[in-house]
Amino acid sequence: MSLVACPECKADVSNTATKCPSCGFTIRKPRRGFFGTIFKWLFILFNVVMVIWLFTYWGSIGDMMNNSASDAEQAGAALGATMGTGMLFMMWALGDIILGALVLFTRPRS
Repeated sequence: MSLVACPECKADVSNTATKCPSCGFTIRKPRRGFFGTIFKWLFILFNVVMVIWLFTYWGSIGDMMNNSASDAEQAGAALGATMGTGMLFMMWALGDIILGALVLFTRPRS
């Protein structure tokens, strides 16, 4: 551990410090650890996958509605689509809560 000069006040500061103890100038930005980076990218990837899944599901429901022969089949498809969309949104919210908490708990300390 060596000492470097603060760019703001020229005081001696440890090279591992993120802020100068005398003036509070941010010397370097704190970085996420290995697991913090993994959780952040998992959170982003999960949301992208959920958006793709939702739109492909709605596309398949549209095809099902167009190919139905009777009003009863259309009503059943509409009911199933509503329930399925609700389940997807619940899974999305639950996944975001869990992954978001992991991202929050592994954020860098200043």
